[in-house]
Amino acid sequence: MTNAVAKASSASASSSDAPAAPAALSIAGLGLPVIEGGRLRNYVFVSLRLELGVGKTVEQMRPKEAFFRDAIVRAAHKTPFTVAGDWTRLDERALSAALISASTAIAGRGSVLRVEVVAQNPRRRTGMPTTR
Repeated sequence: MTNAVAKASSASASSSDAPAAPAALSIAGLGLPVIEGGRLRNYVFVSLRLELGVGKTVEQMRPKEAFFRDAIVRAAHKTPFTVAGDWTRLDERALSAALISASTAIAGRGSVLRVEVVAQNPRRRTGMPTTR
C-alpha cells in the first residue's frame, strides 16, 4: 500500500512539473486569395494559431491581431500562397514564414515562434483543378 501511495505522489508531482504549453493567439476567418496566372481564382479562409515567444502573453498580443491580419493579407496579395494546380488550398509553409517575418515588425523579434494553420476552407470547392 505504501508503494502505491508513493507512485501516485510521484505521478502527480511529475504532472505539475511539466512545462506549461506556450501561449497562443488564435486568428480565425481570414480570407486569402488564390491567384494563378495573374487572375484571382478563389479565396481560402484560414484559421491560424500563433505560438507566442517567451514572455509574451495573449493579453499583450490580442491588440496587435488587426496588424497580423493586415500583414498576412498584404503578403498574400503581393506573393500569393498558391499551391500550383490546386485552387482549394494554400501553401502553409510560405504563409507561416511570411507571418513570422512580419511579426518582428509588429510585436518584436521572437514574439511569434511558430504559426500553425489549423483549418483551410475554400470558398469554391467545385470546378477547381486539384493535384490530389
